Amino acid sequence: VAMETVSLEHQIQSVQRHISFLKKEQMELLHDLHLEILRLQKHCSELTHDLEIKELEARQQDVLDRELEEKCRAMEAQLQEKEKDNLELRKELRHKETLVAALRSSLRNKERRFLEELKRRSHRVTILDTELQKQTEAAAYLS
Repeated sequence: VAMETVSLEHQIQSVQRHISFLKKEQMELLHDLHLEILRLQKHCSELTHDLEIKELEARQQDVLDRELEEKCRAMEAQLQEKEKDNLELRKELRHKETLVAALRSSLRNKERRFLEELKRRSHRVTILDTELQKQTEAAAYLS
């Protein structure tokens, strides 16, 4: 019985050492798990922060995109208005070019008629001058 008691005491001590070892291992494992949880929580917080920043940047980019789209639409409207104005100015220019061409043609016709009239009158003056000379010579001869 004494042997059995010693054997049981050894077994109890062995079981207690195993329990102690398992408790120690469990404590280390729990400690490591807590550290891993803290690390993961920190990483999660960092990722959440990064995500919030990216969402903020995306919202800001959306606002900028909308502002640029509005400016683009305004510029396109201005461009269309300028093109419309240019078209009207081109029509006006063509009309004025037509008027200038008509005025030039009219001026050339008037100049031609004026020169013809000038030649005619010059010729008439020459004839009258010749007649006057003849009459002056005749009057001088008769005197």
